Amino acid sequence: MTPRDDLQLRTATASEYEAVSHLLARAFGEPYEPDEGGPGAGIFEPDRSLVFADGDRIVANAGAFTRELTVPGAVIPAAHVTMVGVLPTYRRRGLLSRMMHRQLRDVREGGVEPIALLWASEGTIYQRFGYGHAAQRLAFVADRRDITLLPRFATAGGRLREASLEDARKDLAALYERVRVTRVGWSDRTEAWWDYVLNDKPAHRGGATARHALLYEGADGLEGYAIWRSKEEWDHGPQGEVAVREVVAATPAAYTELWRFLFSVDLTRKVNFWCAAMDEPLLHMVTEPRRLRAQVADGLWVRIADLPAALTARAYSTPLSVVFEVDDKLLPENAGTWRLDAAADGSATCVPTDDAADLVCDVSDLGAAYLGGTALVALAAAGRVRELTPGALDRASVAFLSPRAPSATEVF
Repeated sequence: MTPRDDLQLRTATASEYEAVSHLLARAFGEPYEPDEGGPGAGIFEPDRSLVFADGDRIVANAGAFTRELTVPGAVIPAAHVTMVGVLPTYRRRGLLSRMMHRQLRDVREGGVEPIALLWASEGTIYQRFGYGHAAQRLAFVADRRDITLLPRFATAGGRLREASLEDARKDLAALYERVRVTRVGWSDRTEAWWDYVLNDKPAHRGGATARHALLYEGADGLEGYAIWRSKEEWDHGPQGEVAVREVVAATPAAYTELWRFLFSVDLTRKVNFWCAAMDEPLLHMVTEPRRLRAQVADGLWVRIADLPAALTARAYSTPLSVVFEVDDKLLPENAGTWRLDAAADGSATCVPTDDAADLVCDVSDLGAAYLGGTALVALAAAGRVRELTPGALDRASVAFLSPRAPSATEVF
């Protein structure tokens, strides 16, 4: 179709939240529900929402949230890209590309956030803009009758208790803050974000119960929580489902007892958990892991906006000295040859160099490897990273890996 050069790109206003929401509902084929003054409006950042309007009608939007992200060895500011959509009748006219190019340029020139990240509706869209697939996830759809913890996991001595989300909110937030700084891929949560995460409108429950908070307390206080709901179903007997929204545990005992409970709820047969980590401990705690019926899905995608700032913001698992030759067609400041030196104390430097390159890659490959969940050797095996100096690939791949796989607890 013909590009719409007559439409001007601008930032949204606070009063346009509902118009943006309506646009996104149309773009994603979802029913529109007004949310004026609701939790979605509370996290909306109009000054980071780029829109195209045709007359009084908003026809395209690309937004971002200002949040922190845990990366290997650090917590950094990161642009959480979100609310990206174009009305069906305005597709294929260059609007999405113009918004994404402008957004990346704004993040880069803002000088605060070295990376951007997002959940992709379709990976093919965002790879065009230099995003790399940085964190996978597992989805469990298990029949609880097939799941038994190994005998070595005896019942711990703590206490489980249930509470409403409202009553438990303060405790949930405190424990989440304690744990999230240790889990790569987890984002911070302000009070507005807790409003959003805990929002539980009856219309969104699909016939299930309200969400419950399950808390595990040890000798020193709260050690873990789960947020879950159940849904009644009968077919010649009970066939109910437990839907797990989030499990946060500071100790193995808390993790064990939370899952022991979730796999034992009366009148249920299925346990559904959509955002497990690739190295989820539960895989190593049950007698028959395959009965968890785990399926791999994509999670977070990362785009490096400021290459030297990004590579020096995180830590590395081993000392490293390597020269990357990087291509970046959208942000040419990132392109060129860079020497990355990572020390044993976790510090790192990344500077331009005239030295010969050890590895050649695209900026999207460094984005994929950034959280430590995608190995550079795997990207090389796919033909995406090229080794020029023997041994450099293995050294860099080990240094970039995170001790625990990156994961994510929420779609933003």
